[in-house]
Amino acid sequence: MEQIRKLPIGIQTFDKLREGGFLYVDKTAMIYQIASTSTPYFLSRPRRFGKSLLLSTFEAYFQGRKDLFQGLAIEQLEKEWEEYPVLHLDLNARKYETAADLTAMLNQYLEKWELLYGQEKKDRSPEERFAYVIEQACMQTGKQVVVLIDEYDKPLLQAVLDENLLDEYRKILKAFYGVLKSADRYLRFVFLTGVTKFAQVSVFSDLNQLNDISMKSPYAALCGITKEELVKTFLPELERLAKRRGISLQEVIDLMERQYDGYHFHPEGVGMFNPFSVLNAFDAEEMGHYWFQTGTPTYLVDLLKQSDYDIRLLIDGVEVLASAFSEYRAETNNPLPMIYQSGYLTIKGYDDDVKLYTLGFPNDEVRYGFLNFLVPYYTNVSNDETGFHIAKFMRELKSGDVEAFMERLKIFFSGIPYELSDDTERHYQVIFHVVFTLLGQFIRSEVRSSRGRADAVVHTPTAIYIFEFKLDGTADAALKQIDEKGYLIPYTLDGRKLVKVGVNFSKETRNIDEYIVVEE
Repeated sequence: MEQIRKLPIGIQTFDKLREGGFLYVDKTAMIYQIASTSTPYFLSRPRRFGKSLLLSTFEAYFQGRKDLFQGLAIEQLEKEWEEYPVLHLDLNARKYETAADLTAMLNQYLEKWELLYGQEKKDRSPEERFAYVIEQACMQTGKQVVVLIDEYDKPLLQAVLDENLLDEYRKILKAFYGVLKSADRYLRFVFLTGVTKFAQVSVFSDLNQLNDISMKSPYAALCGITKEELVKTFLPELERLAKRRGISLQEVIDLMERQYDGYHFHPEGVGMFNPFSVLNAFDAEEMGHYWFQTGTPTYLVDLLKQSDYDIRLLIDGVEVLASAFSEYRAETNNPLPMIYQSGYLTIKGYDDDVKLYTLGFPNDEVRYGFLNFLVPYYTNVSNDETGFHIAKFMRELKSGDVEAFMERLKIFFSGIPYELSDDTERHYQVIFHVVFTLLGQFIRSEVRSSRGRADAVVHTPTAIYIFEFKLDGTADAALKQIDEKGYLIPYTLDGRKLVKVGVNFSKETRNIDEYIVVEE
């Protein structure tokens, strides 16, 4: 029987991973390089991208656990294996609803450290106790201290729409993290991770020497899996998936790329696969939407609704300056930084002449997961019905039943909440855009992104459908536009049946009031 290898799903501690014989994508050469400096580092990456495992690997390294690194790249590089006192703070573990929750979490760690290094300051403020523990750890061991902070921003993210609470958290954390500057002489190494880089709410303003490596090219592959690493580390899993699907190894790699690759943390940075999704796809032997099921980003939807952001920009890709997405400013009306840093958008291109980045969905898993997730907030179609509708849309077009397709589209539009947007036109265009983009999961579906093309073109095995929408016009005028602008011309030699669909949307009824279907 073929041997099933151990996939480290949900394992975030390096020692457990290594002692348990789980597969490991070797990042230790880069870890050694970073650890050989003493600058405080900051790394922002999306959730479930391997940040916790990275910090746990640093912890094992600085504890001198040579046994855990056998057979890895670092074994050839490190000769000393010195042991340092390590203070590892993980803020990921709980819900922060009040300032007391945050203080309790800090206390939990401080008490643990004070048992080792002295409790003389246990009645003082968290930052005084932290400073004392660092100093004592250094004095008692004769070695400088390593501080690792995982998900430094978890409390801030949970309070993102509550300014008073956000301010309370910020004050507590700013004082606490500020210790890392005043205690500099006692510190050997500092590494912080998080999802966001908060700007004006900065808890790092005192840490001006912090090296933010989130968008620096040499560190682009520090978390996640490159295509090279995927093939090198997971060849048997890829082969098993190919066999199960009855396709070639190369086809499986291409499918994995479309579904899970595409994260870029620098314009020239190598594309990264989401490790969580890759491991789950191998485990289940099917390519589902795993990352999306691990936590619904409700704070993002709240932000999108508050800022009334045009989702079509996300679907088609949006061009922005680096400052527009790399730093989160709590009070601005711009959800982009949060969407980018949470991993729903990534860098797709960079124009050096004008210094503009193009942001877009990294891959199909995120594109379709995000849009499916948003549909219930923009229509009255509930979440469990969304996929059901989209699959039916696809079935109707494949069987050539355009009437049924249009009637189903009406159901979508009838759900537009009146209070959601004064701009009916934009709102119906957003829904229309989302529906046709979601169809792309099953059949080729293109939504217009430039003039001179029809609003939507859908390819099925037997037909090509050209849709043109009018607002407060007529379906007839929409059909005329298809003819006059020559939207059919690119497809005339295709051999499939060509179908024109002219549609009129009424602002008054907020729905489709007529449509005409003409076969060529």
